[in-house]
Amino acid sequence: MSTISDDTAIDSDIPDTRRKWWERPEWRAWRPRIPGGGRGRVFGLPAGVRPYAAPLILYGVTKLVGLGVFAWLLESAGEYHKKKPRFGGGAHWWDVLGSWDGWWYLQVAEKGYEPRPLERLDPGGMFTVKQNSVAFFPLYPGMIRTVSEVTGLGLFGSGLLVSVLASFVAAAGIYAVISLLAGARAGTIAAGLWAVAPGAGVEWAVYSESVFVAIAAWTCHCVMKRRWVAAGLLAFLAGLNRPTSAALIGAVGLAALVTLARRESRREHGVAGPVYAMFAAPLGLLTYITWVGLSMGDLTAYFTLQRDGWAHYFDFGDYTLDVLRNTAVGKHDYIFAFSVPDLLAVQLVLALPFLIALMLRKRPPLVLIAYTLAGIVSVLGTQQMFGNTSRYLLPCFPLLLAPAAAMSRLKLPSLVVFFTTAAVASGWYAHYVIFELGIP
Repeated sequence: MSTISDDTAIDSDIPDTRRKWWERPEWRAWRPRIPGGGRGRVFGLPAGVRPYAAPLILYGVTKLVGLGVFAWLLESAGEYHKKKPRFGGGAHWWDVLGSWDGWWYLQVAEKGYEPRPLERLDPGGMFTVKQNSVAFFPLYPGMIRTVSEVTGLGLFGSGLLVSVLASFVAAAGIYAVISLLAGARAGTIAAGLWAVAPGAGVEWAVYSESVFVAIAAWTCHCVMKRRWVAAGLLAFLAGLNRPTSAALIGAVGLAALVTLARRESRREHGVAGPVYAMFAAPLGLLTYITWVGLSMGDLTAYFTLQRDGWAHYFDFGDYTLDVLRNTAVGKHDYIFAFSVPDLLAVQLVLALPFLIALMLRKRPPLVLIAYTLAGIVSVLGTQQMFGNTSRYLLPCFPLLLAPAAAMSRLKLPSLVVFFTTAAVASGWYAHYVIFELGIP
Protein backbone atom coordinates (compact mmCIF):
# COMPACT_ATOMS: atom_id res chain seq x y z
CA MET A 1 0.00 0.00 0.00
CA SER A 2 1.39 3.38 -0.98
CA THR A 3 1.90 6.06 1.62
CA ILE A 4 3.07 9.64 1.61
CA SER A 5 6.41 8.50 2.93
CA ASP A 6 6.75 6.07 0.01
CA ASP A 7 6.22 8.90 -2.47
CA THR A 8 8.74 11.05 -0.65
CA ALA A 9 11.34 8.27 -0.79
CA ILE A 10 10.80 7.84 -4.50
CA ASP A 11 10.83 11.58 -5.13
CA SER A 12 14.07 11.94 -3.19
CA ASP A 13 15.84 10.08 -5.99
CA ILE A 14 15.15 13.04 -8.31
CA PRO A 15 17.44 16.05 -7.76
CA ASP A 16 15.62 19.26 -6.85
CA THR A 17 17.36 21.02 -9.74
CA ARG A 18 15.56 18.74 -12.21
CA ARG A 19 12.17 18.94 -10.51
CA LYS A 20 9.57 21.62 -11.26
CA TRP A 21 8.52 23.67 -8.24
CA TRP A 22 4.99 22.24 -8.24
CA GLU A 23 6.39 18.68 -8.26
CA ARG A 24 8.51 19.10 -5.13
CA PRO A 25 7.47 17.15 -2.01
CA GLU A 26 6.85 20.28 0.09
CA TRP A 27 4.11 21.40 -2.32
CA ARG A 28 2.39 18.02 -1.93
CA ALA A 29 2.69 17.88 1.84
CA TRP A 30 -0.94 19.03 2.26
CA ARG A 31 -2.01 15.48 1.43
CA PRO A 32 -2.26 14.12 4.97
CA ARG A 33 -1.10 10.69 5.94
CA ILE A 34 -4.01 8.47 6.92
CA PRO A 35 -3.67 6.09 9.88
CA GLY A 36 -2.84 2.71 8.47
CA GLY A 37 -1.13 4.19 5.42
CA GLY A 38 -4.19 4.77 3.19
CA ARG A 39 -5.16 7.86 1.25
CA GLY A 40 -8.90 7.33 1.11
CA ARG A 41 -9.60 10.79 2.56
CA VAL A 42 -8.24 14.24 1.87
CA PHE A 43 -9.34 17.06 4.14
CA GLY A 44 -11.83 14.58 5.64
CA LEU A 45 -13.46 13.87 2.27
CA PRO A 46 -14.62 10.30 1.55
CA ALA A 47 -12.87 8.53 -1.30
CA GLY A 48 -15.98 8.80 -3.48
CA VAL A 49 -16.08 12.59 -3.10
CA ARG A 50 -12.36 13.24 -3.41
CA PRO A 51 -12.22 13.28 -7.25
CA TYR A 52 -14.65 16.20 -7.28
CA ALA A 53 -12.53 18.41 -5.02
CA ALA A 54 -10.23 19.77 -7.74
CA PRO A 55 -12.94 20.62 -10.31
CA LEU A 56 -15.16 22.24 -7.68
CA ILE A 57 -12.30 24.30 -6.25
CA LEU A 58 -11.30 25.43 -9.73
CA TYR A 59 -14.89 26.27 -10.56
CA GLY A 60 -15.55 28.14 -7.32
CA VAL A 61 -12.35 30.20 -7.34
CA THR A 62 -12.77 31.10 -11.00
CA LYS A 63 -16.37 32.19 -10.46
CA LEU A 64 -15.43 34.30 -7.43
CA VAL A 65 -12.82 36.17 -9.44
CA GLY A 66 -15.27 36.84 -12.26
CA LEU A 67 -17.97 37.96 -9.85
CA GLY A 68 -15.52 40.31 -8.13
CA VAL A 69 -14.58 41.92 -11.45
CA PHE A 70 -18.28 42.22 -12.30
CA ALA A 71 -18.99 44.00 -9.01
CA TRP A 72 -16.08 46.39 -9.59
CA LEU A 73 -17.28 47.22 -13.10
CA LEU A 74 -20.81 47.84 -11.89
CA GLU A 75 -19.63 50.16 -9.14
CA SER A 76 -17.25 51.95 -11.52
CA ALA A 77 -20.01 52.64 -14.04
CA GLY A 78 -22.70 53.33 -11.44
CA GLU A 79 -25.46 53.04 -14.03
CA TYR A 80 -27.42 50.44 -12.07
CA HIS A 81 -28.31 53.11 -9.47
CA LYS A 82 -30.37 54.88 -12.13
CA LYS A 83 -32.41 51.83 -13.13
CA LYS A 84 -35.52 50.35 -11.56
CA PRO A 85 -34.91 47.24 -9.43
CA ARG A 86 -37.00 45.17 -11.81
CA PHE A 87 -34.98 46.26 -14.83
CA GLY A 88 -31.33 45.85 -13.86
CA GLY A 89 -31.13 48.29 -10.94
CA GLY A 90 -31.06 48.27 -7.16
CA ALA A 91 -29.53 49.78 -4.06
CA HIS A 92 -26.53 47.42 -4.15
CA TRP A 93 -24.61 45.83 -7.01
CA TRP A 94 -25.80 42.36 -6.07
CA ASP A 95 -29.43 43.43 -6.54
CA VAL A 96 -28.74 43.35 -10.27
CA LEU A 97 -28.48 39.56 -10.01
CA GLY A 98 -32.17 39.37 -9.10
CA SER A 99 -33.53 41.62 -11.84
CA TRP A 100 -35.14 40.91 -15.24
CA ASP A 101 -36.05 37.19 -15.32
CA GLY A 102 -34.96 36.98 -11.69
CA TRP A 103 -37.77 39.38 -10.78
CA TRP A 104 -40.30 37.04 -12.36
CA TYR A 105 -38.92 34.00 -10.56
CA LEU A 106 -39.08 35.82 -7.24
CA GLN A 107 -42.68 36.84 -7.96
CA VAL A 108 -43.63 33.21 -8.57
CA ALA A 109 -41.78 32.12 -5.42
CA GLU A 110 -43.64 34.72 -3.37
CA LYS A 111 -47.13 34.74 -4.88
CA GLY A 112 -47.41 31.60 -6.97
CA TYR A 113 -49.16 31.66 -10.33
CA GLU A 114 -52.25 33.54 -11.42
CA PRO A 115 -53.28 31.78 -14.63
CA ARG A 116 -56.12 33.49 -16.42
CA PRO A 117 -57.25 33.89 -20.03
CA LEU A 118 -54.78 35.72 -22.24
CA GLU A 119 -55.23 39.49 -22.09
CA ARG A 120 -54.90 41.16 -25.47
CA LEU A 121 -53.11 44.49 -25.72
CA ASP A 122 -53.69 47.29 -28.18
CA PRO A 123 -52.35 46.37 -31.64
CA GLY A 124 -49.34 48.09 -33.14
CA GLY A 125 -46.77 47.37 -30.44
CA MET A 126 -44.11 44.67 -30.25
CA PHE A 127 -46.19 42.71 -27.72
CA THR A 128 -49.87 41.98 -28.28
CA VAL A 129 -50.53 39.88 -25.16
CA LYS A 130 -50.00 40.89 -21.54
CA GLN A 131 -47.10 39.04 -19.91
CA ASN A 132 -47.90 36.45 -17.25
CA SER A 133 -45.72 34.59 -14.75
CA VAL A 134 -46.86 31.18 -16.05
CA ALA A 135 -44.20 31.62 -18.74
CA PHE A 136 -41.65 30.72 -16.03
CA PHE A 137 -41.54 27.05 -15.09
CA PRO A 138 -42.17 26.02 -11.46
CA LEU A 139 -39.18 23.95 -10.31
CA TYR A 140 -36.71 26.76 -9.68
CA PRO A 141 -39.11 29.18 -7.92
CA GLY A 142 -40.44 26.21 -5.94
CA MET A 143 -36.91 25.47 -4.74
CA ILE A 144 -36.47 29.14 -3.81
CA ARG A 145 -39.65 29.11 -1.74
CA THR A 146 -38.70 25.86 -0.01
CA VAL A 147 -35.18 27.05 0.88
CA SER A 148 -36.57 30.34 2.15
CA GLU A 149 -39.04 28.61 4.46
CA VAL A 150 -36.48 26.10 5.72
CA THR A 151 -33.57 28.50 6.28
CA GLY A 152 -35.37 31.74 7.08
CA LEU A 153 -33.50 33.54 4.32
CA GLY A 154 -35.39 36.00 2.19
CA LEU A 155 -36.48 34.95 -1.26
CA PHE A 156 -33.66 36.85 -2.97
CA GLY A 157 -30.98 35.28 -0.78
CA SER A 158 -32.59 31.87 -1.21
CA GLY A 159 -32.60 32.29 -4.98
CA LEU A 160 -28.89 33.06 -5.01
CA LEU A 161 -28.19 30.16 -2.64
CA VAL A 162 -30.10 27.71 -4.83
CA SER A 163 -28.30 28.91 -7.96
CA VAL A 164 -24.83 28.80 -6.40
CA LEU A 165 -25.30 25.33 -4.91
CA ALA A 166 -26.85 24.05 -8.14
CA SER A 167 -23.92 25.48 -10.12
CA PHE A 168 -21.51 23.34 -8.09
CA VAL A 169 -23.70 20.29 -8.71
CA ALA A 170 -23.63 21.20 -12.40
CA ALA A 171 -19.84 21.58 -12.38
CA ALA A 172 -19.55 18.18 -10.70
CA GLY A 173 -21.84 16.68 -13.34
CA ILE A 174 -19.82 18.21 -16.17
CA TYR A 175 -16.66 16.80 -14.59
CA ALA A 176 -18.30 13.37 -14.27
CA VAL A 177 -19.36 13.29 -17.93
CA ILE A 178 -16.17 14.66 -19.46
CA SER A 179 -13.88 12.58 -17.25
CA LEU A 180 -15.58 9.41 -18.49
CA LEU A 181 -14.65 10.36 -22.05
CA ALA A 182 -11.33 12.17 -21.75
CA GLY A 183 -9.95 11.56 -18.26
CA ALA A 184 -10.10 13.29 -14.89
CA ARG A 185 -7.77 16.13 -15.85
CA ALA A 186 -9.95 17.05 -18.83
CA GLY A 187 -13.04 16.80 -16.62
CA THR A 188 -11.54 19.25 -14.15
CA ILE A 189 -10.66 21.68 -16.94
CA ALA A 190 -14.18 21.38 -18.38
CA ALA A 191 -15.65 22.42 -15.02
CA GLY A 192 -13.36 25.45 -15.06
CA LEU A 193 -14.26 26.29 -18.64
CA TRP A 194 -17.95 26.26 -17.77
CA ALA A 195 -17.20 28.88 -15.10
CA VAL A 196 -15.76 31.27 -17.70
CA ALA A 197 -17.98 30.38 -20.64
CA PRO A 198 -19.79 33.24 -22.38
CA GLY A 199 -23.06 33.73 -20.54
CA ALA A 200 -21.74 32.22 -17.30
CA GLY A 201 -22.82 35.32 -15.38
CA VAL A 202 -26.30 33.84 -14.85
CA GLU A 203 -24.87 30.80 -13.04
CA TRP A 204 -24.74 32.78 -9.78
CA ALA A 205 -27.84 34.89 -10.39
CA VAL A 206 -31.56 34.35 -9.77
CA TYR A 207 -31.85 32.43 -13.01
CA SER A 208 -32.72 28.78 -13.64
CA GLU A 209 -29.71 27.87 -15.81
CA SER A 210 -27.61 26.36 -13.02
CA VAL A 211 -30.44 24.10 -11.87
CA PHE A 212 -31.11 23.01 -15.43
CA VAL A 213 -27.47 22.26 -16.27
CA ALA A 214 -27.08 20.33 -13.01
CA ILE A 215 -30.03 18.15 -13.98
CA ALA A 216 -28.94 17.85 -17.62
CA ALA A 217 -25.34 16.87 -16.86
CA TRP A 218 -26.32 14.17 -14.40
CA THR A 219 -29.08 12.94 -16.71
CA CYS A 220 -26.52 12.43 -19.47
CA HIS A 221 -24.19 10.74 -17.00
CA CYS A 222 -26.97 8.36 -15.94
CA VAL A 223 -27.69 7.47 -19.57
CA MET A 224 -24.01 6.85 -20.19
CA LYS A 225 -23.95 4.55 -17.16
CA ARG A 226 -27.24 2.92 -18.24
CA ARG A 227 -29.05 4.04 -15.08
CA TRP A 228 -32.32 4.46 -16.91
CA VAL A 229 -34.65 4.98 -13.96
CA ALA A 230 -32.54 7.84 -12.62
CA ALA A 231 -32.21 9.32 -16.11
CA GLY A 232 -35.98 9.26 -16.60
CA LEU A 233 -36.64 10.89 -13.24
CA LEU A 234 -34.06 13.62 -13.83
CA ALA A 235 -35.40 14.36 -17.31
CA PHE A 236 -38.87 14.58 -15.75
CA LEU A 237 -37.56 17.23 -13.32
CA ALA A 238 -35.84 19.08 -16.15
CA GLY A 239 -39.22 19.37 -17.85
CA LEU A 240 -40.51 21.27 -14.82
CA ASN A 241 -37.61 23.73 -14.99
CA ARG A 242 -37.28 25.06 -18.55
CA PRO A 243 -39.01 24.61 -21.92
CA THR A 244 -35.60 23.96 -23.49
CA SER A 245 -35.65 20.66 -21.60
CA ALA A 246 -37.21 19.30 -24.80
CA ALA A 247 -33.67 18.82 -26.16
CA LEU A 248 -32.66 16.76 -23.14
CA ILE A 249 -35.91 14.78 -23.16
CA GLY A 250 -35.50 13.97 -26.82
CA ALA A 251 -31.89 12.89 -26.29
CA VAL A 252 -32.86 10.53 -23.47
CA GLY A 253 -35.69 9.08 -25.55
CA LEU A 254 -33.45 8.58 -28.57
CA ALA A 255 -30.74 6.88 -26.51
CA ALA A 256 -33.34 4.60 -24.94
CA LEU A 257 -34.89 3.79 -28.32
CA VAL A 258 -31.50 2.87 -29.83
CA THR A 259 -30.80 0.68 -26.81
CA LEU A 260 -34.09 -1.14 -27.33
CA ALA A 261 -33.47 -1.52 -31.05
CA ARG A 262 -30.21 -3.43 -30.58
CA ARG A 263 -30.45 -7.05 -29.52
CA GLU A 264 -27.13 -6.99 -27.67
CA SER A 265 -28.01 -3.91 -25.62
CA ARG A 266 -31.48 -5.29 -24.86
CA ARG A 267 -29.90 -8.46 -23.55
CA GLU A 268 -27.34 -6.51 -21.50
CA HIS A 269 -29.51 -3.69 -20.12
CA GLY A 270 -32.98 -5.12 -20.30
CA VAL A 271 -36.15 -3.53 -21.63
CA ALA A 272 -37.91 -2.11 -18.58
CA GLY A 273 -35.34 0.61 -17.81
CA PRO A 274 -35.15 2.20 -21.27
CA VAL A 275 -38.94 2.00 -21.68
CA TYR A 276 -39.43 3.69 -18.32
CA ALA A 277 -37.00 6.47 -19.25
CA MET A 278 -38.74 7.05 -22.59
CA PHE A 279 -42.15 7.50 -20.99
CA ALA A 280 -41.12 9.28 -17.77
CA ALA A 281 -38.81 11.86 -19.38
CA PRO A 282 -41.44 14.03 -21.14
CA LEU A 283 -44.08 13.95 -18.40
CA GLY A 284 -42.85 17.00 -16.50
CA LEU A 285 -42.78 19.25 -19.56
CA LEU A 286 -46.10 17.98 -20.91
CA THR A 287 -47.80 18.23 -17.53
CA TYR A 288 -46.87 21.85 -16.96
CA ILE A 289 -47.72 23.06 -20.48
CA THR A 290 -51.04 21.19 -20.30
CA TRP A 291 -51.80 22.73 -16.90
CA VAL A 292 -51.10 26.21 -18.26
CA GLY A 293 -53.38 25.55 -21.22
CA LEU A 294 -56.24 24.21 -19.12
CA SER A 295 -55.92 26.99 -16.54
CA MET A 296 -55.93 29.71 -19.19
CA GLY A 297 -58.67 28.19 -21.28
CA ASP A 298 -56.49 27.51 -24.33
CA LEU A 299 -54.29 24.46 -24.75
CA THR A 300 -51.82 26.50 -26.80
CA ALA A 301 -51.76 29.35 -24.27
CA TYR A 302 -48.12 28.83 -23.26
CA PHE A 303 -46.85 29.11 -26.83
CA THR A 304 -49.11 32.07 -27.57
CA LEU A 305 -47.83 33.81 -24.46
CA GLN A 306 -44.22 33.26 -25.48
CA ARG A 307 -44.86 34.51 -29.01
CA ASP A 308 -47.12 37.48 -28.37
CA GLY A 309 -46.04 38.40 -24.83
CA TRP A 310 -42.27 38.02 -25.19
CA ALA A 311 -41.76 37.82 -28.99
CA HIS A 312 -40.03 34.46 -28.53
CA TYR A 313 -40.94 31.73 -31.00
CA PHE A 314 -39.37 29.18 -33.32
CA ASP A 315 -38.90 30.71 -36.78
CA PHE A 316 -36.48 28.19 -38.32
CA GLY A 317 -33.54 30.59 -38.00
CA ASP A 318 -34.92 33.62 -39.85
CA TYR A 319 -34.18 35.97 -36.96
CA THR A 320 -30.65 34.63 -36.48
CA LEU A 321 -29.87 35.12 -40.17
CA ASP A 322 -31.33 38.63 -40.03
CA VAL A 323 -29.05 39.53 -37.12
CA LEU A 324 -26.00 38.07 -38.87
CA ARG A 325 -26.76 40.04 -42.05
CA ASN A 326 -27.25 43.29 -40.15
CA THR A 327 -24.21 42.86 -37.95
CA ALA A 328 -22.00 42.07 -40.95
CA VAL A 329 -22.71 45.50 -42.45
CA GLY A 330 -22.78 47.41 -39.18
CA LYS A 331 -26.56 47.85 -38.94
CA HIS A 332 -29.03 47.11 -36.17
CA ASP A 333 -32.35 47.00 -38.01
CA TYR A 334 -33.84 44.17 -35.97
CA ILE A 335 -35.69 43.81 -32.68
CA PHE A 336 -33.79 43.29 -29.43
CA ALA A 337 -30.67 44.96 -30.84
CA PHE A 338 -27.81 45.45 -28.36
CA SER A 339 -24.54 46.20 -30.12
CA VAL A 340 -21.92 44.75 -27.75
CA PRO A 341 -23.77 41.58 -26.66
CA ASP A 342 -24.82 40.96 -30.26
CA LEU A 343 -21.27 41.27 -31.58
CA LEU A 344 -20.01 38.75 -29.02
CA ALA A 345 -22.93 36.46 -29.84
CA VAL A 346 -22.04 36.61 -33.55
CA GLN A 347 -18.52 35.46 -32.76
CA LEU A 348 -19.89 32.59 -30.70
CA VAL A 349 -22.26 31.53 -33.48
CA LEU A 350 -19.40 31.58 -35.99
CA ALA A 351 -17.37 29.36 -33.65
CA LEU A 352 -20.14 26.78 -33.30
CA PRO A 353 -19.40 24.74 -36.47
CA PHE A 354 -15.79 24.40 -35.36
CA LEU A 355 -16.79 23.38 -31.82
CA ILE A 356 -19.37 20.91 -33.12
CA ALA A 357 -16.85 19.32 -35.50
CA LEU A 358 -14.29 18.95 -32.70
CA MET A 359 -16.91 17.43 -30.42
CA LEU A 360 -18.03 14.91 -33.04
CA ARG A 361 -14.39 14.02 -33.72
CA LYS A 362 -14.19 12.78 -30.13
CA ARG A 363 -17.08 10.40 -30.84
CA PRO A 364 -19.11 11.08 -27.69
CA PRO A 365 -22.14 8.91 -26.82
CA LEU A 366 -25.37 9.43 -28.74
CA VAL A 367 -27.10 11.12 -25.81
CA LEU A 368 -24.51 13.92 -25.75
CA ILE A 369 -24.61 14.42 -29.52
CA ALA A 370 -28.40 14.51 -29.68
CA TYR A 371 -28.72 16.79 -26.64
CA THR A 372 -26.13 19.27 -27.90
CA LEU A 373 -27.31 19.46 -31.51
CA ALA A 374 -30.96 19.74 -30.51
CA GLY A 375 -30.08 22.50 -28.06
CA ILE A 376 -28.15 24.44 -30.70
CA VAL A 377 -30.96 24.09 -33.26
CA SER A 378 -33.44 25.29 -30.64
CA VAL A 379 -31.35 28.38 -29.86
CA LEU A 380 -30.43 29.40 -33.39
CA GLY A 381 -33.86 28.55 -34.76
CA THR A 382 -35.76 30.74 -32.31
CA GLN A 383 -36.46 34.46 -32.35
CA GLN A 384 -35.30 35.73 -28.97
CA MET A 385 -32.74 38.21 -27.70
CA PHE A 386 -29.74 37.42 -29.88
CA GLY A 387 -27.34 39.02 -27.42
CA ASN A 388 -28.28 36.26 -24.96
CA THR A 389 -27.17 33.49 -27.30
CA SER A 390 -24.24 32.80 -24.97
CA ARG A 391 -26.65 32.34 -22.09
CA TYR A 392 -29.00 30.12 -24.11
CA LEU A 393 -26.07 27.92 -25.19
CA LEU A 394 -24.74 27.58 -21.64
CA PRO A 395 -26.47 24.18 -21.18
CA CYS A 396 -24.59 22.77 -24.22
CA PHE A 397 -21.70 21.69 -22.02
CA PRO A 398 -20.61 18.76 -24.28
CA LEU A 399 -19.07 21.42 -26.54
CA LEU A 400 -16.39 21.72 -23.86
CA LEU A 401 -15.22 18.14 -24.46
CA ALA A 402 -12.65 18.83 -27.20
CA PRO A 403 -11.21 22.06 -25.71
CA ALA A 404 -10.89 20.42 -22.30
CA ALA A 405 -9.21 17.34 -23.76
CA ALA A 406 -6.74 19.51 -25.68
CA MET A 407 -5.98 21.71 -22.66
CA SER A 408 -5.42 18.67 -20.47
CA ARG A 409 -2.04 18.33 -22.16
CA LEU A 410 -0.92 21.72 -20.88
CA LYS A 411 1.29 21.98 -17.82
CA LEU A 412 0.06 23.52 -14.61
CA PRO A 413 1.66 26.99 -15.04
CA SER A 414 0.01 27.40 -18.45
CA LEU A 415 -3.36 26.42 -17.01
CA VAL A 416 -2.95 28.84 -14.13
CA VAL A 417 -2.22 31.69 -16.55
CA PHE A 418 -5.19 30.77 -18.74
CA PHE A 419 -7.77 30.47 -15.99
CA THR A 420 -6.52 33.58 -14.20
CA THR A 421 -6.82 35.61 -17.38
CA ALA A 422 -10.16 34.07 -18.34
CA ALA A 423 -11.60 34.55 -14.85
CA VAL A 424 -10.77 38.25 -14.87
CA ALA A 425 -12.04 38.72 -18.44
CA SER A 426 -15.25 36.81 -17.70
CA GLY A 427 -16.23 39.51 -15.23
CA TRP A 428 -16.77 41.66 -18.32
CA TYR A 429 -17.83 39.42 -21.22
CA ALA A 430 -19.77 36.81 -19.20
CA HIS A 431 -21.25 39.10 -16.53
CA TYR A 432 -21.18 42.83 -17.24
CA VAL A 433 -21.99 42.60 -20.96
CA ILE A 434 -25.09 40.53 -20.27
CA PHE A 435 -26.48 42.33 -17.22
CA GLU A 436 -25.44 45.91 -17.95
CA LEU A 437 -24.98 46.25 -21.71
CA GLY A 438 -27.92 44.02 -22.63
CA ILE A 439 -30.94 42.32 -21.07
CA PRO A 440 -30.22 38.84 -19.68
